Amino acid sequence: MSIKKKLGMGITAAALGIALVGGGTFAYFSDAEETNNTFAAGTLDLSVDPTTIVDVDNLKPGDVIFREFELINDGSLDISSVDLTTEYTVDDANGDNTGDMGEHIKVLFLENGDKTDWNPIEGWDYNDVVSETTLADLQAMTPDAVDDLESFWTWLFGGTGEESGLAAGDSDQMYVAFEFVDNGEDQNEFQGDALQLTWTFNAHQTEGEMR
Repeated sequence: MSIKKKLGMGITAAALGIALVGGGTFAYFSDAEETNNTFAAGTLDLSVDPTTIVDVDNLKPGDVIFREFELINDGSLDISSVDLTTEYTVDDANGDNTGDMGEHIKVLFLENGDKTDWNPIEGWDYNDVVSETTLADLQAMTPDAVDDLESFWTWLFGGTGEESGLAAGDSDQMYVAFEFVDNGEDQNEFQGDALQLTWTFNAHQTEGEMR
């Protein structure tokens, strides 16, 4: 066999080998499976019952108004805190006001009854999230309505009141008292006036966790 013929056969064989190797890279078994995944968000749903806490007329200085209401977690997620914001407007019937009626309406207390506790040193440890504060001053505050404000003695002896927050499906009983303060001075400018108070309870979720 001539040299040229041998070389030609070698090249052909080499080319065939390359083709076989190259073709072999596409010859493999395979399988695939799918997974079905769901990311469903929970709900944060706070309600207040009743929605109108105070609706009184014919007030005079010295009057005190006591009311009860509930904060209810109707959602599927626990609530960590409920910030209370205060806004109000005053209807000046005679257009003669020189002062702010909100400075004369005091929140004697806003108590979370479910978090009120007792200890043998102090007795009842009332969980007042607001105490002795005028509506004018309360505008600059955002107290947490579901905060557990237990005293040192309650903490030391171990109380039975609920911890801070509001669990899904749970509710907190709230008690509030307002006073139209009699300051012993001339308050005639407020005769016939009306104060429209809006309390907004802003619920916040708990921190995220590994799921």
